[in-house]
Amino acid sequence: MALSPLNQRRWSNFKRNRRALWSLIIFCVLFGLSLFAEFIANDKPIVVSYRGELYTPIFKFYPETTFGGDFKTEAVYNDPVVQCLIATGGVEDCFDIPEDILEGLDVGKTPEELELVDYQKGWALWPIIPYSYDTPVDRAGAAPLPPDNQNWLGTDDRKRDVVARVIYGFRLSIFFTLIVTTAASLIGIFAGAVQGYFGGWLDLIFQRVIEIWGATPSLYIIIIMFAILGRSFWLLVLLTVLFGWTALVGVVRAEFLRARNLEYVRAAKALGVSNRTIMFRHMLPNAMVATVTMLPFIVTGTISTLAGLDFLGFGLPSSSPSLGELTLQAKQNLQAPWLGFTAFFTFAIMLSLLVFIFEGVRDAFDPRKTFS
Repeated sequence: MALSPLNQRRWSNFKRNRRALWSLIIFCVLFGLSLFAEFIANDKPIVVSYRGELYTPIFKFYPETTFGGDFKTEAVYNDPVVQCLIATGGVEDCFDIPEDILEGLDVGKTPEELELVDYQKGWALWPIIPYSYDTPVDRAGAAPLPPDNQNWLGTDDRKRDVVARVIYGFRLSIFFTLIVTTAASLIGIFAGAVQGYFGGWLDLIFQRVIEIWGATPSLYIIIIMFAILGRSFWLLVLLTVLFGWTALVGVVRAEFLRARNLEYVRAAKALGVSNRTIMFRHMLPNAMVATVTMLPFIVTGTISTLAGLDFLGFGLPSSSPSLGELTLQAKQNLQAPWLGFTAFFTFAIMLSLLVFIFEGVRDAFDPRKTFS
């Protein structure tokens, strides 16, 4: 679908802002990579070849018996026994000396030299990072462990790989922000439009409700709701939207109050155009500049809210790959500076990119630049 001439001019204005354009490209690359986090950081192979058949453990559950093991529970793919069974096609000796067999195959010994009976070569394609966000790392020493060639940014205080948690945590933060910002903005725009267009007693009552709602201690309510219902992603989304929708009401209301007495609105009413059409087809596009101006603050505020709640221990479940929880670990483990540096630079890069992008969007919607 082709863009309208107005939107084409807006896109041209956005592309002229090199900082915003490059920020958008970098952000899309990072977010795109995080969408495939399971292929980048996972404790399960992407593809397994066993006795001539292919398996995809990241998509499907396979019991250990599928690969010649004894248990019907899911195969632990980083277990030497399971790795040996896959590599040899289920040789019985893998239950006794799996490390010796794997080491022999790695140095190029033949199955005959290793005295393997009923050998069939198999293989497993692993992600770049062989750990998921909740996988304990098998390394000697007390956690948190410093960075090395196995864990590029070290581990946290539960021996979980920091890089894996950052990748999954980045994706979770962006999804949370997109859902909350979209839902809260739609509610706020609708409420502000109704207030500003109709005015009168409806506007007065709405304003009093918003004042009361804005004075509600949201943190206490979130704590109470979590205590009753338990912590979950969607409950946190719902509560954040309930307390965040008022951010855009005032801006949209002011734009509609200003525009409702303009000539084109009066003419539309005189022609019998419905209120809904006037509000959302004719008046709302003119209010979008002020609305877009507020979006950077809403987006950064949403990310900060999630990080702050996780930092205080009132956010997502502790097992979730949260950047705020990583910040809390950095505070509790000052002897592990890699945790603090990782959390700081992740937040700094993410917030900077989003602010630069929305700066460009705001300038692109500015009528002084669009029609210049």
